[in-house]
Amino acid sequence: MAKAIMFLGTGSDVGKSIVAAAFCRIARRRGFKVAPFKAQNMSNNSFVTIEGGEIGRAQVVQAEAAGLLPSVHMNPILLKPSSHMGSQVILQGKVYGTMDALNYHELKPRLRDVVMESYNRLSREYDLIVMEGAGSCCEMNLKQNDLVNFRMAREAGAPCVLIGDIDRGGVFAQIIGSFHLMTRKERAITIGFLINKFRGDPRLFVSGMRYIEEKTGKPGFGLIPFFTDIHIDPEDSVAVQEDRRTLKPIGPGTVNVAVLKLRAISNFTDMEGLEREKDLVVNYLVRPRDLSPEYDCLVLPGTKNTMDDAAWLGRSGWKKEIVRFAEGGGRVLGICGGYQLLGEAVRDPFGVESDLKVIRGLGILPVETLLEGEKVVRKVIGTSLETGKRVSGYEIHMGRSRILKKTGGPLLRIHEPGKRRVWEDGWSLNDGRIAGTYVHGILDSPGFRGDFLNRIRRAKGLKERSPGPGRLARFHQYDRLADHFESHCDVEAILALL
Repeated sequence: MAKAIMFLGTGSDVGKSIVAAAFCRIARRRGFKVAPFKAQNMSNNSFVTIEGGEIGRAQVVQAEAAGLLPSVHMNPILLKPSSHMGSQVILQGKVYGTMDALNYHELKPRLRDVVMESYNRLSREYDLIVMEGAGSCCEMNLKQNDLVNFRMAREAGAPCVLIGDIDRGGVFAQIIGSFHLMTRKERAITIGFLINKFRGDPRLFVSGMRYIEEKTGKPGFGLIPFFTDIHIDPEDSVAVQEDRRTLKPIGPGTVNVAVLKLRAISNFTDMEGLEREKDLVVNYLVRPRDLSPEYDCLVLPGTKNTMDDAAWLGRSGWKKEIVRFAEGGGRVLGICGGYQLLGEAVRDPFGVESDLKVIRGLGILPVETLLEGEKVVRKVIGTSLETGKRVSGYEIHMGRSRILKKTGGPLLRIHEPGKRRVWEDGWSLNDGRIAGTYVHGILDSPGFRGDFLNRIRRAKGLKERSPGPGRLARFHQYDRLADHFESHCDVEAILALL
């Protein structure tokens, strides 16, 4: 069975996922056959694995850093929050059901077998398992039914490293407080701590590290500087919340893309390919009045709750502004839930997402969507019917859409890799100016993305460009991440304690 190490956090968003990804890459570069593992993740930013199941994006990043194809066993439980309906529970890649927090916690004892089945499968195949905890490791009201933090570490025989985030402030209370909330056995398997996201001169924190070491009796393994030039997929939509990003200036010399910040936004990594193009400005918009006519394109991304977001578009004034933008000649692209929102209506007769049976969409595409209990989860490849450019990506959705009238035409012709059945996907109007698709990752395809952006450049009189590397550049970023951690962290000490 494999050796294991667990990275625990003093809270959410302290950097556990990034640290685990860094150590996956470090271990791989040192010759380990290494795999990531997180027993339970909560995220609407999911991905389709080699088995055709769903896992959280963080474990996809960690798998890539380890040089592996992602597997459902790397994240056997995925919770996808859904407004007013609790969370959708995904077990080993497949939908188990939707439940509220109380019912889920009552189910936890039965889920341990699922978690351990996946962990043991990985442990038999790999030398080292890099494990990630969830949230704070010391949530006292949740410890009894813990699946993912100390109890999982004990099951795996994994030493634990505690991570604190100095950027948010209060790092002394974070680490020392967490340590004093641990039981004797939990302290015994906690081998030390890392302080993440440091800004400034590290010499100014030498006394701080010593103070924490004295109060906990544990060594500090490193003070990791904050970085902005290493591009790693963020785990969840906290990265696109309105309080995290200011609007960048737009003008005639750039391609200006607005992304609608839906309340239940999901799979926002669909925008990563756009954000890395040199002459693009990408802004996430929360307020309808920010949708200026200067924007060349509006993207409606995926959403975990199409019904709720459709109602919100009407209440907030977004519906009126989006229709005005489209009628004024703006380019609009909807992806998955965004595609459904562009249609005439979304029907939910089985209560998949809401108590409402039907809600009006934006009415821009001649499409109607029926939400069904069976989830579509699959990888797809194909071509654009307008340009012949190749596309690849994946589908994750509950709804099926039908075309109400033959104005315009389908956007893509696609199929599952290795399978013969071919079908048409999405819908397009006005030579592609208004379009929608179920294919996540469509903008990662260089040919499609390049043609999509060059149409805008031609219309603005800008120079056409070949598509940039997009998200394919992420593989080099894992080495840069590993270099960063090796420079500021005592990796040898951590590995020696396994």
